[in-house]
Amino acid sequence: MSRYKRLAVEGSWIVAGQIAVVAASIVQVRVLTEYLEPTQYGQLALALTLGTLIGQVAFSGSMPGIMRYYPIAAEKGEAHEYLNASIQMMGYGILASLVLSGLLLFGLPLFGKADMLALVSLTILFTILGNFNTAQNLIQNAARQRKIVAIHSAADAWLRIFFAAGFLIWLGNSAQLVVVAYIVSLMLVLMSQAMFIRRLIPKKAIHVATPSNWSSQIWNYSKPFVYINTFSWVQASSDRWALDTFSTAQDVGLYAVLLQLGYTPIGMVAGLVATLVGPILFQRAGDASDPNRNSEVHKHVWQITAITLLITILGCIFAYLFHAWIFRVLVATQFHSVSYLLPWTILAGGIFAAGQLLALKLWSNLNTRALVWPKIVTSSLGAILSFAGAYFAGLPGVIYGAITFSIFQLLWLGWLSRHAIDLRHKG
Repeated sequence: MSRYKRLAVEGSWIVAGQIAVVAASIVQVRVLTEYLEPTQYGQLALALTLGTLIGQVAFSGSMPGIMRYYPIAAEKGEAHEYLNASIQMMGYGILASLVLSGLLLFGLPLFGKADMLALVSLTILFTILGNFNTAQNLIQNAARQRKIVAIHSAADAWLRIFFAAGFLIWLGNSAQLVVVAYIVSLMLVLMSQAMFIRRLIPKKAIHVATPSNWSSQIWNYSKPFVYINTFSWVQASSDRWALDTFSTAQDVGLYAVLLQLGYTPIGMVAGLVATLVGPILFQRAGDASDPNRNSEVHKHVWQITAITLLITILGCIFAYLFHAWIFRVLVATQFHSVSYLLPWTILAGGIFAAGQLLALKLWSNLNTRALVWPKIVTSSLGAILSFAGAYFAGLPGVIYGAITFSIFQLLWLGWLSRHAIDLRHKG
């Protein structure tokens, strides 16, 4: 198969898979808002942020490296060694998640959230399992097994809706039942994923005289993300906790719907692009020692960032004109009062997604350390803006704060991307 034909086939599977996931996320909003009150929806959103904290911090020391080093390991004929190292690193992630989970669950009653213990425990389990699913997707994406990733991603998204709707109808309205449905769906997908992962590893190991220390390389590459993801979580979750602090759980629920209809879809579009071109850019960059290859990667990163910003602008215009109609079709009546904020939510999500795409340049240059301080500073600013916005203007203030944060991050990452080579040599 020619290079361009293969790219077309891969692209078609990724697009189909992401369309199915986006469609499922929208249908999911409709289903959940029909059976959950805004307050319940808000509690679910808060619990999911805590589960995300465990996942992002505990597994961030392995996940980025697992994705980045597969092409290099495969090229060297060390797929067995690489897979063993990946399993080892994920094991460390489990240990870290158990420690963090214990501390988190112990702290909830101290902050007056004892009523959320069961819900948060379920979301932590869901997040840990989700990280294993993500790790398998990362390996298969790096191996350019797009069809497998697309099918499993779509299956997980729609199975969640199927089980959630069934549990809510037959067992009653409960946020805990929604998370249980997510876990059941994920378990089915994980079992299927494991069978396909095995096919990527040769049946007979290739003898390597001096195998690479893949565990060390994965850790060294991923280590900056422990700091990056911790502060990213602070920023990404501060909006809901700011509203919970200065407003009500009901406002958290209303805001969560805005995120799912405005922020999440544009993020998924950017994720689609990153999923398609990321492994290709990594292969072209290689070990990032060739200036010509680096220059080509640099050009492509800026092109896809510009396209993302264009899609964001078009999405804002559409939402500005039709936000009321969108909410009538996709959301239960009790959530309609915030539809006018949908365009601004899309704007915040699109600008943020563009910044994440610019970071691909630093990933491809094996220069993840350059992301640490920008993420720490911008994420801290984002959290401050969320709490300030919630305090002074409630839900709209949180969204305007997110826009300001996203613009600042985009500008900083843009500067880093343009100077990626110089920064790598300094590092």
